[in-house]
Amino acid sequence: MSAIVESGDGGVVVRIHVLPTSGRTEIVGRHGDALKVRVTAPPVDGRATDAARIAVADALGIPPYTVIVVAGERSRFKQLRIAGLEVGEVQQRLAPWIGPPRG
Repeated sequence: MSAIVESGDGGVVVRIHVLPTSGRTEIVGRHGDALKVRVTAPPVDGRATDAARIAVADALGIPPYTVIVVAGERSRFKQLRIAGLEVGEVQQRLAPWIGPPRG
């Protein structure tokens, strides 16, 4: 089983599962080995992807431009690269949704 947060691709990578066209934008917890992110934006022209990227940035307390989609641009399952934080910091900041770090 893959970790939700891991080192890779020149930084920290977070796996997310996006649920577009939801009632509100929020992180709701785990979805297997991904972080489940609901967004109000529709899956059109990358709007849901941008909304999910911004939601993760907000949860981490970092600017949205430091969160970049590195895989899954057109998929519900995406990988985001986080710049400026270490793996432990990201795990700690996302712990309310994913639980404590494993290992």
